[in-house]
Amino acid sequence: MTDPDTADIETGDALFFHRPQISRIVMRRLRRGRYSVREEIDLHGMTAPEARLALHDFIVECSRNGIGCVRVVHGKGLRSGQRGAVLKAGVNRWLPQWQEVLAFCSALPRDGGTGAVYVLVAH
Repeated sequence: MTDPDTADIETGDALFFHRPQISRIVMRRLRRGRYSVREEIDLHGMTAPEARLALHDFIVECSRNGIGCVRVVHGKGLRSGQRGAVLKAGVNRWLPQWQEVLAFCSALPRDGGTGAVYVLVAH
């Protein structure tokens, strides 16, 4: 059975989110990979609860340390079978819930494409 929260996220779908105060110019720069990625977390191999906790801790730590742009590798869900892109859908759902996250979008192909996101972190 497919989780209703993940049913609408497909393997190749691009993710995109921004808070109202984030300008279109900033989002354009983020989508084009123009911000320097200073840290990265790879969620491959984690269960959804493990990934959520690890990602939250990572985002909070980056915010505390003044790290403005990070990459989150969630994968495309190709090995998840009928469950779909569990971690990808989770990342899409979790990141907007945390005040430290200003914006995110799928990465450029060289940085993981639709299997990763660039995240702007408030500090």
